[in-house]
Amino acid sequence: MFGTLVVAFVLAMLIASRAKHHPVNPPITQVDLSKGYRFDDRQKHLLDNDKSTVVILAFSGGGTRAAAFSYGVLEALRRIEVLAPNGRTIRLLDEVDVITGVSGGSFTALAFGLYGDKLFDIYETSFLKRDVQGELIKRVLSPRNWGGLWSDDWTRSEVAAQLYDEILFHGATFADLDRGVGPLIVATATDITTGGRLEFQQSTFDYLCSDLNAVPLSRAAAASSAVPLALAAVTFNNYGGSCKFATPQWIQAFSDAETAPRPAARAVREIKDLEFYQSGAKKPYIHLVDGALSDNLGLRGVLETLEELEALKLAGKPTPLDHVRRVVIFVVDSKSAPKTNWDTTPTAPSDLAIVLKSAGVPIDHFSYEGVELLRDTKQRWHNMRRIRESAAVAASKDPTLSQLVNTPDVELYAINVSFSALTDQAEFDYLNSLPTSFVLPPEAVDRLRAAAGKIILSSSEFQRLMQDAQLEFVTKPPTGEAPSTPQER
Repeated sequence: MFGTLVVAFVLAMLIASRAKHHPVNPPITQVDLSKGYRFDDRQKHLLDNDKSTVVILAFSGGGTRAAAFSYGVLEALRRIEVLAPNGRTIRLLDEVDVITGVSGGSFTALAFGLYGDKLFDIYETSFLKRDVQGELIKRVLSPRNWGGLWSDDWTRSEVAAQLYDEILFHGATFADLDRGVGPLIVATATDITTGGRLEFQQSTFDYLCSDLNAVPLSRAAAASSAVPLALAAVTFNNYGGSCKFATPQWIQAFSDAETAPRPAARAVREIKDLEFYQSGAKKPYIHLVDGALSDNLGLRGVLETLEELEALKLAGKPTPLDHVRRVVIFVVDSKSAPKTNWDTTPTAPSDLAIVLKSAGVPIDHFSYEGVELLRDTKQRWHNMRRIRESAAVAASKDPTLSQLVNTPDVELYAINVSFSALTDQAEFDYLNSLPTSFVLPPEAVDRLRAAAGKIILSSSEFQRLMQDAQLEFVTKPPTGEAPSTPQER
């Protein structure tokens, strides 16, 4: 009798394992650049936005810590109303054109893209103040999922995607974002084969010859937050080379590293990574892990775009953003670095501690480099504009001189929203000690949200933006204002 039960159990597990497969992103037979979830299409919906200004929010990774901190930025921009020179009252949140999100930050970005202002009524209870990590562990350990998890095609990350769908996204796909009227949301994951960044927008899925609109938001969030070892890679199908797709002409200039206009280091690498997918017949699958491995700040795509604009401008070629005169980038970095006592003792850290720290070192260093590159670009463009406007250049008849200083006529604003910007040491120490996980105490969530608003209002770069754009607060929010609870609203 016992033997019969064992055989029946094993058979049931095998049947269950074969019954589960990763969801398949469908192919497209012909790319249509006028359709799909793209930046240009989003701009058509943002009718009231100032088209000469592009506002970007870049949400970093960091589990619930990142999700709560980035949510605090949305809350702050929602509260801030300003009076423009033309007399129009503007809510800053409505001026956002693009939100990039990585890992924990991708949940806030995707959820805002889906719900808009409704997010402020549901996000705390649905996600931020929920033990998402505990619920996920229970599901993975539940016997009802054992059969599926025996399959190579159904992993812990697919279980995670199901959970995220049930508690937050409720069956929504990128088609729902495409039908909406909000900013472009760009969640990012890492292709573990190439080490390159993969952005969930149709301009990337064109290279895969696949329809992004059919992809569930929960799978994008699961891929963006698939921490290696803790979670498995999320698999997508690649049909590249089957839909007669050609790289857009303005991007083709960066396909060849030898002849590409400079600066172009990041753009060349990105194009190479994308063109890798056009051999779909030989490489039919893509395996995605945590986006933090390739871009923890969600800033690399922004840097590449700025680099492309500068290179094409110096080469005298047109770009799709030639009409833009101001780019505002909120770099929302929830990085924490809990203190250790390693440098006070002759005893070396444990092997596990070294492995964990080693994984974060290149991520943190690249994040630092990314922010500094943004600041360098800002200053370089500003200096070149001053030179162009100088009397010496105006009097010069040398076309080479004019070409060399022909950087984009754009003013950049790099607004740093990070714990390091806090002036309250006690608050910094508290937030800097918070772990990277998908569960935090409610107090930590609230303090993260409040800190984001304080940092924005006290930012000298944000104040420079207000002055340059001649914006006046309708009612300036107090810098120490704590976020309201759902009951208070």
